[in-house]
Amino acid sequence: MNYRRLLKGGLAAVTALAMAACSSGSPSGSSDSSSASGSSDAAAAAFKLGASGPTTGGAAVYGNAVKNAAEIAVEEINAKGGIQFELNFQDDAHDPEKADTAYGVLKDWGMQVSMLTVTSAPGQAVAPRYDEDNILAVTPSGSSLAVIYADTTNMTGAYGNVFQMCFTDPNQGTASADYLAAHKDLGDKIGILYKNDDNYSTGIYEKFVEEAAVKGLDIVYEGSFTSDSETDFTVQLSQAQEAGVNLLFLPIYYDPASLILTQANSMDYAPTFFGCDGMDGILSLEGFNAELAEGLYMLTPFSADATDEKTVNFVKKYQDKTGETPNQFAADAYDVVYALAQALEEAGATPDMSASDICDLLVPVFTSMTFDGITGEGMTWAETGEVSKSPTAVIIENGVYVGVE
Repeated sequence: MNYRRLLKGGLAAVTALAMAACSSGSPSGSSDSSSASGSSDAAAAAFKLGASGPTTGGAAVYGNAVKNAAEIAVEEINAKGGIQFELNFQDDAHDPEKADTAYGVLKDWGMQVSMLTVTSAPGQAVAPRYDEDNILAVTPSGSSLAVIYADTTNMTGAYGNVFQMCFTDPNQGTASADYLAAHKDLGDKIGILYKNDDNYSTGIYEKFVEEAAVKGLDIVYEGSFTSDSETDFTVQLSQAQEAGVNLLFLPIYYDPASLILTQANSMDYAPTFFGCDGMDGILSLEGFNAELAEGLYMLTPFSADATDEKTVNFVKKYQDKTGETPNQFAADAYDVVYALAQALEEAGATPDMSASDICDLLVPVFTSMTFDGITGEGMTWAETGEVSKSPTAVIIENGVYVGVE
């Protein structure tokens, strides 16, 4: 039992451990272990960094972005000759059971620190195991509160050793409402279309509605869909159009969003579309006419057209490696690896230490250090795992993301 969790979360968190026993199964697709250490001797002197995410399946654009960016960061850090990493990235296909299997593979491998998972549902499934085994994890993009809290109903049982580089879902909802309140020229009749069986979407939606009421935003339409109905949005779009919606808020992932944009275009319905970080990736979606995303706004902590040296360097290396422009998921992953390197160095951790001993050293460092990355400067973390940094608004123009301000 992890006594740190008992101290911070109370007995409610202990109850949640019973939910941690996810069933194991065969992993989907191929698993991947990538090391930038260069030799067996170097690997022996490296921290074993584990991660899982979807490199196959419908959410693969997120997993591959994180994997590619993490590899770039590991290569850069290892080349400096100080902290060294050996990276093992497993495919979980955005499936909680496969994430649980991947966790077992990584633990057997000897994982000492982790990037947890790329997406929230798998992260929620394995976070209790990281807590029980006392392994520090920092997710680049698992934004649900269920990734860092055992009990999200009462907001108790923060694991304390699981951190987020991305914004939490509620924070995205609040930030979106605040931004639209400050930019009413984008649309004064707001509609919302969200996925009501998805933690990410509902978490943003609920906080957005709450903050919108405080800010006096005029929400004239609310619609929803589920995993079983995310192919036809004509009814919701017709209702939004009839309600006079001129700004449609989409707190959803890019895959259903692409269908919404396509079907809205076929209806000659062209409100301003506004999304959050889950929208990032829509330009690289196979089979989607990216021209339909022109004028789409989203809040993200990263803009690939930024001119600071760190971002320019990362974007160039990512483009050289993949032929694509990095999205926010890639940028957050890059920052995760660098934040872990900084924390390990500040804590004085060494690769011969156990994962649990490393975790005990890193937790107080992570909750007290300040980190400057490409997704924000002066980042800090709460003891509950949430990151503090500022979002940036971007718009898609001429097929690329462009910073608005």
